[in-house]
Amino acid sequence: MLRGLGGSLAVVGVALALLAPAADAAATTQAGALLPQLKVAAPNLNGYSRDLFNHWVDADGNGCDTRKEVLISEARVRPTLFAGCRLGGGRWWSAYDDLFITDAGRLDIDHFVPLSEAWKSGAWRWSPATREAFANDLDYPLSLIAVTATTNRRKSDQDPAAWLPAFTRYRCTYVSTWIAVKWRWRLTVDSAEKAALRLGITGCGSAARVLRPSRATITMGSPAAAAEAVAGAATSGGLDARYPYCSNAIAAGLGPYTEGIDPEYAWYRDGDGDGVVCER
Repeated sequence: MLRGLGGSLAVVGVALALLAPAADAAATTQAGALLPQLKVAAPNLNGYSRDLFNHWVDADGNGCDTRKEVLISEARVRPTLFAGCRLGGGRWWSAYDDLFITDAGRLDIDHFVPLSEAWKSGAWRWSPATREAFANDLDYPLSLIAVTATTNRRKSDQDPAAWLPAFTRYRCTYVSTWIAVKWRWRLTVDSAEKAALRLGITGCGSAARVLRPSRATITMGSPAAAAEAVAGAATSGGLDARYPYCSNAIAAGLGPYTEGIDPEYAWYRDGDGDGVVCER
């Protein structure tokens, strides 16, 4: 399922330059037209586990999983493809920090809207098949992007109210793409997030144009099935994935937890970015 359209088109300015002028209006849309359609709702902070999103699958059976598909698609210099979808060489541009990378091992494939964020804003209701489709979304080229691992992990699961790329010239594209992906998957936004998105596209002009998204097919899972999946996704060390923050687990009578050792998130994240995990 190698992606076409000349790469991911995540850099909208480059993407528009590749499109014929007559095709621009049909192929792209203003993020500002999509933003009012995003429903505002409080996030669901309970139950997230990365295991609930089956990711990096080989959907078309060609030997290349989703990560490799994105690396091949987004390469500025195409890598050599060896048996077993092993890549050799290649050159990539990491848009978040404006760096060129020649070692694919230094790159993460970022879910533009992180899995945890998707869970909080609607994916907790989805069927496992829909969560897998979101986690491996090659049908909309903006959903996934190859960026440096360091920057991707700095972003973690933060939304644009809390984190924007260091490369300021990419920020209009970043915010616009976030809007498009949320619109595609009918994900909600919280009030602070929507305010940040509105501010983020202010004054962006043509940089707020994105590849026009189509609506993804979404099927809902039963509440009982979701509860069963969450209960079965307990992380190592006795932590229960139903409680994404230590404070949630402590309030429920679980623990005790050790500051700086046990994770604030179930997947070892520093939730407030201060360098300390699992703070009481």
